[in-house]
Amino acid sequence: MAGLEPLYAWARAAISRPQDALICGVHWELVRHGYRCLGTGDQPGPDERKSELLPAGWEANKEVYTLRYKSTDDAHELLLKAIMVEDSMILNVMDRSSQKVADVTLAVADYIDPEHLDNFHKVYKNTEELRTRIASGIISPLGAPAEKAKKEPEKKDPDLSRDYDPLRVPPRQPAGTRAPPRPSPLNPFGVGGQDLDPFGGRSGGMIVDPLRSGFPQPNIDPSSGIPGRLPPGAVPPGARFDPFGPLGAGRSGPDPDHLPPPGYDDMFM
Repeated sequence: MAGLEPLYAWARAAISRPQDALICGVHWELVRHGYRCLGTGDQPGPDERKSELLPAGWEANKEVYTLRYKSTDDAHELLLKAIMVEDSMILNVMDRSSQKVADVTLAVADYIDPEHLDNFHKVYKNTEELRTRIASGIISPLGAPAEKAKKEPEKKDPDLSRDYDPLRVPPRQPAGTRAPPRPSPLNPFGVGGQDLDPFGGRSGGMIVDPLRSGFPQPNIDPSSGIPGRLPPGAVPPGARFDPFGPLGAGRSGPDPDHLPPPGYDDMFM
């Protein structure tokens, strides 16, 4: 029962009977389950505050102990009356917010050694059983206070939050990593390598691309458009572009009569 020892040392001057020590144990179990003591008596007094300590005058009546508690979330307010009947203590607890009532009867001699009221390490016995009786007989029937869980802010990936666009195709190369070395486009053994690489880290596809053939070519950006063929923006930036015709203003178009049509020698053509 961690925390009970300093409470018992603080209240030791007021403890003169075994039932006083038992009330200290019951009080600390309520504190452990999220309740704080407001004061003594049935009605609230002036300047009351929640406290883990017992209020002044808590041991004044050795036959009937009357204490009021409130949960840390302010959802429950308990009125505890501990009534001595011969050698037993009857705990009667009412939740004023829900009007629920719970009762527990404890034999004082089962949990307190009257010969060692001055020694905390010997005065309590069967502490686990006492905790179980309080939890099952009072806390569970009346409802434990709800604990406010502290949620840590979720850490966002800076690479995802920066310029996030749900319609943009994610890059093939993960951010922050170096691109693999690209083989020379003139390497005869590199033909078809790009088609075999699903991550696009190599060059040498089966489709002939004049823009990536390795020979000197005019600096053409397909995303800016090709006059007379493609308007600006027709090719997404960074997309693979397979030209469908000669590039460059100085190049002549194909001659329609370069090859004769099929059946050219037909007299009816």
